[in-house]
Amino acid sequence: MPVRFDPPSGTRDFLAAELEAREAAFGTVREVFGRYAFEPLQTPAFERLDVLMGKYGDEGDKLIFKILRRGEHEASGEADLALRYDMTVPLARVVAAHGSQLPTPYKRYTIGPVWRADRPGKDRYREITQCDLDTVGSSSLLADAEVACAVCETVAALGVPSFTMLVNSRLALSGLLRAFGVPGGIGGDVLITLDKLDKLSPAEVIKELAGRGLALDKAESLVDALTAPDATERVRAALRSNDEGAAGLAEIDTVISLARGQIPAERIVFMPRMVRGLSYYTGPIWEVTAAGISGSIAGGGRYDHLIESLGGPDVPATGGSLGVERILALRSGGTAASWRRLDVAVTVMGDELAAASFGLAAVARAAGARASVYLGSSAKLGRQLKWASDSGARFCLIYGRAEQAEGRVTIRDMVTGEQIEVLAGELGARLSRLLAERQGDAAGPAPGRPPSAG
Repeated sequence: MPVRFDPPSGTRDFLAAELEAREAAFGTVREVFGRYAFEPLQTPAFERLDVLMGKYGDEGDKLIFKILRRGEHEASGEADLALRYDMTVPLARVVAAHGSQLPTPYKRYTIGPVWRADRPGKDRYREITQCDLDTVGSSSLLADAEVACAVCETVAALGVPSFTMLVNSRLALSGLLRAFGVPGGIGGDVLITLDKLDKLSPAEVIKELAGRGLALDKAESLVDALTAPDATERVRAALRSNDEGAAGLAEIDTVISLARGQIPAERIVFMPRMVRGLSYYTGPIWEVTAAGISGSIAGGGRYDHLIESLGGPDVPATGGSLGVERILALRSGGTAASWRRLDVAVTVMGDELAAASFGLAAVARAAGARASVYLGSSAKLGRQLKWASDSGARFCLIYGRAEQAEGRVTIRDMVTGEQIEVLAGELGARLSRLLAERQGDAAGPAPGRPPSAG
């Protein structure tokens, strides 16, 4: 069987143009998260299997990539490790292990790959990069609002033109189930099905609810309330019928009220049918949706007892995750076409000039340019100018025998074709000015700091 050279299904190779665009986006994420005083954390790519299992609900646990035992235990076919499924459970393990060394509250962010044994599809991968931020050790809803604001500011800074944060509460959902008479034993299954209302028709959801053991009349009443034009008002009225629902509604309104000082009112709203399926959530939950992107581009919520479930202290926590893969897919148009391998290309017009040309490339790098000498075998200027053009270089430094004799370097603008000669000793300063001018022309008026989410 011939060897296949495409990457495994659900994974990707990133060539230079796309990789640099991704790294620039991650830099924006770090900058915004850092402004909110979240500090970085890095954890291993894999965890003990027993740390991960049981934290993501039945559906999530099925998507964990397990790692078989190794060495003499390999034949057993058993797994003891797994690739991390998300960044939250590893954080809980870190707090359980290193809690005494961490500040209180502990505010951390992390950026790295996670793996899910999901069915690959359009914009759906088995290996994705997550950008997470969490606050551990605070029960204040200010912590939830701060995470929400940081995420929305990051989404805005990444250039997503139109987005909305949908807010709900696990307490509100529990109160909703009670208000509509859903038996406690099937409440979790009912929520899993309700979470499909954006993918399935109301009739299909009702049928699935009935299949899970919910009486047909109750299933119809619940789905009708959640899909009605006045769903928000109907659900608010239902939630006020019991203490749990009222407490959840108060959480929702508080988080929205706190965040609206930084997030425009139309961009943060109560969404009564938004569930988030992960079983560890205990309080406010939220997702961010955007025009042109299927599904959510960010999500999170409060998970107060997860760390205790891992054997650590029972400390409150809240956090969120940014779906940067979908955001990058939205803004990927034109990346390859506009990307330059080089800012400055340097000719090598003969073996006797190679050392001097090599030094000119170093001068260009010191001036802030991405620079390289010609590595081919042809000494023809035309061939080397074509290489410079193919590399996307803005400038080409031409250094031949005539330039050597006069102690000068010719700088060729690869866009306009104009050439200027400068003294070799003045090359660095001149390149710095030229690069700054060209970057200013390309960027237009310098933008200020991105607005928080406006």
